[in-house]
Amino acid sequence: MPKLLLVADTTWVHNDVLAALGDPDFEVEICEDPRQATERVASDPPDVVLVDMQIGSMGGMAVTRALEDAVAEGEIPEIPVVLLLDRHADHFLARRAGASAALTKPFTPQDLRLVLTELLPVGG
Repeated sequence: MPKLLLVADTTWVHNDVLAALGDPDFEVEICEDPRQATERVASDPPDVVLVDMQIGSMGGMAVTRALEDAVAEGEIPEIPVVLLLDRHADHFLARRAGASAALTKPFTPQDLRLVLTELLPVGG
């Protein structure tokens, strides 16, 4: 069962992700403090990290960059990051931040599952 870390501090984002993936096929852990995302990944690496663009004091781009920097420093393994965007026009920001993929909110369960299928290893 793939394990996902959702870095988001708003209830409706939690609810959207859990509704899309809230079945026995996925394990979703929520991290509401963006400053703890790298530590959470280091302590129990997920298969994919989902990061909300509008989160707390750091923002989704900063969280994505912090995860990428931690990979470069050898602190965490390389893990795909999906940035959850507020506008379709922000896809270029996701690429700049180093995200593996991006989804514009609101997204459908099918949209999220398709992105995850592309990022997860076969059988994951």
